[in-house]
Amino acid sequence: MNIPSELKYTKDHEWVKIEGDVATIGITDFAQGELGDIVYVEVDTLDETLDIEEVFGTVEAVKTVSDLFLPLTGEIIEFNEGLEDEPEKVNSDPYGDGWMIKLKFTDASQVEGLLSAEDYKALISG
Repeated sequence: MNIPSELKYTKDHEWVKIEGDVATIGITDFAQGELGDIVYVEVDTLDETLDIEEVFGTVEAVKTVSDLFLPLTGEIIEFNEGLEDEPEKVNSDPYGDGWMIKLKFTDASQVEGLLSAEDYKALISG
């Protein structure tokens, strides 16, 4: 299972890549494996400012629909439109072409609350 060490993680199985005050967010390799074949990603919160842990969208797999929770407070500035035509990229490349949103976050102190790769590994091996 792939858990890149340079990324941050949440207990909700999302990964976060921090670049300045912008975070790129997707779901982890573990999460896509648990969900199975992803058929649709919906994010209707583009250009909205949401609080940490608010729902910013949903990911739909063959058997289930899961909410996506914002790992940091901020404004959603970009949605990966490539997922509209190819949602399966979340399965095949969760940390690359399968990214979901970019967020301009407003409270850098919240980054400290995210899990490291080691902490996340411990969480899922439970």
